[in-house]
Formats: sequence, structure tokens, C-alpha cells
Amino acid sequence: MESFPLSLRLYRWVVFLLAAGYAVYYLIWGSYAGTFAGPFRHLTIWALFLSFFCASRLMALTEARSDRRWDALIAATAVINMMVVFLYWKLYFADPTSVTSDGKLGVWYREYYLHAVGPAHQIIDAIFFHRAFRRIRRAAEVLVGLVVVYLTWAEVVVRPLNDTPVGSVTSGLPYPFLNNMVFGDRLFFYAANVGTAIVFLLVFTVLSLIVARVRGVRY
Repeated sequence: MESFPLSLRLYRWVVFLLAAGYAVYYLIWGSYAGTFAGPFRHLTIWALFLSFFCASRLMALTEARSDRRWDALIAATAVINMMVVFLYWKLYFADPTSVTSDGKLGVWYREYYLHAVGPAHQIIDAIFFHRAFRRIRRAAEVLVGLVVVYLTWAEVVVRPLNDTPVGSVTSGLPYPFLNNMVFGDRLFFYAANVGTAIVFLLVFTVLSLIVARVRGVRY
């Protein structure tokens, strides 16, 4: 079984404990009042829990409690985290009210962990340490499957069971701007972002190969 340096073990412990702490916080103290599913309406929280699970599996691998690598899920989770960062800050800087109810960021350390630090932790491990991008076809299947499940959840379950946010077209979708789009426009937006996610998957795969080549590591 592969051995791991102390520095990587410490890094993964930090990543795991931070992800666990935030996951517990949102599970227990997330904003559930007046909404169905509370924080679990948002892709950001799905990404957090996926990252927490991946961190737990990497810890099990590091401590020789398991030899299952979970490459496809870890690769897909890295891409979903990248999409969370990309979409959130792109939309926020274009129009803060498109992703927040009042146009203002929440508690700074939670916002920056969810939309910067936490995703970076998971992406760094997937590319530089775990080398998760070994089976790109399987990773793409898992990635698209997770995205489709989330979008179905948002459209079929979350939207009908929530009255807010309210938009010019519909209401209940987790992000305010989506409620200003007709269904056809939303489908186009979803498809475009699935395409963007696949591009990120390809970029991460190439970057992983370059990193492995530079480090002289067999991929």
C-alpha cells in the first residue's frame, strides 16, 4: 500500500477537519426557517458535502484504512468546486443581487471558505497529490450525473416547495437570477454550464498530466 509523507498527512487532516466543521455547522445551524431544504437548496452546500466525503476517503487512504481511490468522484467534485467558485464570483461581481438576497456577502469567513478556500483545498489535492484524473470518461459520467441530479432537485423539488426568492417569471429556485428566466432559458443556461464543467475537467486532466511529468511521477 502506498506510503504518504507527514506533510501530506497533516494537509489532509486540516482539509478534513475544516470540511467536517463547516458540514456540521450547515447541517445543524444552517438557515432552515421559512424554506424547504434550507442550505441544501444551493449547489455550494452540495459541493461542501461532496468535499467532506472526498476528504474522509482521502484520509482513509492516507491512514491505510482503505485502498479504494474514488478517483472519478474526487475528480468530479474538484470540477464542481471549480464551477461553484467560477459561477458565484462571476455572478456576484456582475450583479450581487443575482446570488444573494440583499446584494451583500454573508459572514466573511464562511463565504470565503465556501467560495474560495474550501474548493481550493479539494482541487489542489485532486490535481497535485491524489492524481484523480486518471479515468476521464468515468469522471465525466459522474460529473454530469451529479449536476443533473442537482438541477432536477432544484427544478422539481426545491422550486415548487419554496415561495422565495421571487422573480419576474417564477419563484423558489435557489438563486434569485434563475427566477427571472423562462424554463427554456434556464435549460440553455444549465447546458452551457455543463459544457463549461467538461472544459474544466479537460483542463484539470491536462494540468494533472503536466504536474506528474514535471515531478517524474507515474500517472
